[in-house]
Amino acid sequence: MAANKSVLVLPGDGIGPEVMEQVRRVMGWFEAKEAVRFEVEEAPVGGACYDAHGVSIQEETMEKALTLDAVLFGAVGGPKWDNVPREHRPEAGLLRLRKDLDLFANLRPAVVMDAMVDASTLKPEVVKGLDIMILRELTSGVYFGLPKGEQTLEDGTVRVVDTQAYTKDEIVRICRVAFELARKRSNKVHCAEKSNVMETGVFWRQVSAEVAKEYPDVEFHHILADNCAMQLIRNPHQFDVIVTDNLFGDILSDEAAMMTGSLGMLPSASLGAPDPVTGARKAMYEPVHGSAPDIAGQGKANPIAMLLSFGMMLRYSYDLGREADLVEQAAQNVLNEGFRTADIMQDGCTPVSTEEMGNHLLAELDRITA
Repeated sequence: MAANKSVLVLPGDGIGPEVMEQVRRVMGWFEAKEAVRFEVEEAPVGGACYDAHGVSIQEETMEKALTLDAVLFGAVGGPKWDNVPREHRPEAGLLRLRKDLDLFANLRPAVVMDAMVDASTLKPEVVKGLDIMILRELTSGVYFGLPKGEQTLEDGTVRVVDTQAYTKDEIVRICRVAFELARKRSNKVHCAEKSNVMETGVFWRQVSAEVAKEYPDVEFHHILADNCAMQLIRNPHQFDVIVTDNLFGDILSDEAAMMTGSLGMLPSASLGAPDPVTGARKAMYEPVHGSAPDIAGQGKANPIAMLLSFGMMLRYSYDLGREADLVEQAAQNVLNEGFRTADIMQDGCTPVSTEEMGNHLLAELDRITA
């Protein structure tokens, strides 16, 4: 059987290779049991790439990322590379992938599985059944705006500048993705910005309101980003889809992630614009968690976020909804059975290693497809 789904696998640093190994096992399961075959190419990225090649991502890897169907990304970074020049820091490779592939739409779901309700630091009645999608603009804003960096003024004063900048088209396209997503969910969008103090916030408010007129069937609200942060803790069930800029999206999605009990549980997808002819999108899938160098190599890492990121790849890049459902159901069932890695350990549950969690996930896939 010929492979028809090309994937660039970038395990990265820290626990990245460990959690990616478990996903590679699940990919093998799909090939053996479901006749879904992947053509996989693998390359170093981040600190691992810097150690081997002196850069955080090689040009040949970028070429593959631009030509293959999807990128499956682990995690990068760690204190080992703190003093590396900024342009070669592990995170620089990740930022380049996002920018060069024009992955402007970052989807970060915050879902509280029934088995994880008590793992949240919030009260069960606040988080039970929670299902929020935070849509973060990923290729513009303060992370990429110019000028950037250190400046020396005429009087000798040194200051450092980061520039927040957006074009109308950049806001329009991310807002349209938000409204399209909402139509497949609970039909509600909040746009989070700081229109009370920031010119870009005023612009986001104006442009998002214009886009909302294209979707009269979708309930639409403006919300100040700081109030959104507060409301996420106070009453998260009022939200369905939250669309916001790069900086606020980074902050709000991490806040929402921790409401679910652990960063180790949450996936993400970064999507580009659809090709006007084929409709295919450039895409990268990665867990929300970092490289966790303090536990790397110890078999303690939670592979579920990486697995669910693979599930998002099945759904958004390959239109394999049934297979994505299988991945999500397997993860839910294994947690219901009480198996836990250290980051999500609860009283009365069974502690397992990274590999053992992978074993249980594979066994559950066998069970639910028998």
